[in-house]
Amino acid sequence: MNVLVPMDYSELSKEALRTTLSLHPDADITVLHVLDWHASDIGPGGWGDSPGTFDEWLDAAREHADELFEDARKIADEYDTEIDTDTAVGEDARNIVEYVEDNDVDMVVMGSHGRSAASRILLGSTSETVARRAPVPVLLVR
Repeated sequence: MNVLVPMDYSELSKEALRTTLSLHPDADITVLHVLDWHASDIGPGGWGDSPGTFDEWLDAAREHADELFEDARKIADEYDTEIDTDTAVGEDARNIVEYVEDNDVDMVVMGSHGRSAASRILLGSTSETVARRAPVPVLLVR
């Protein structure tokens, strides 16, 4: 079984990884982090003034993702399991669904919402979109 665990920097995404490791100890697990420029401090459309600005942001985002992956590997080590990691660049939900469609993924396990206070009130828009559009089962952890 191949399980995709999309992760951001929230505690719920770490809990989704722990849940996956606990429920599916023999699965091939890939942690995916989407580098979403829409969520950056620069904001959409902020790249036009300087062509190098996006490249600088992307390099910094990849470095930050490496820190996230290191945390994910430490969690996996607690379960004596190895994980694969990958990144995608763009909008979170769209890239998660595309990753599922383009790869051999049997299931998605993800947090029910991300880091923002507004998303804690309702099911997060990313998780809701993935649950509706992914062609495989999606387990939402809360």
